[in-house]
Amino acid sequence: MKLFVVAMLFAIVLALFWGLTGVLKGGPGSTRAVKSLTLRIGLSLGLFLLLIIGGWLGWWRPHAL
Repeated sequence: MKLFVVAMLFAIVLALFWGLTGVLKGGPGSTRAVKSLTLRIGLSLGLFLLLIIGGWLGWWRPHAL
């Protein structure tokens, strides 16, 4: 499960750079940056919900400080 979380974080960063190239290379009518932002928000919300539900179901245990 930890590998899946790391893969999701990598996909979020990849979408960030995909959007950056869309802004730099795209013209005024390009929708690449908007699609990248939508993808990145979806992945981030999905990862956040996965972590919340995983903690609630006991997939992950918090560590003592």
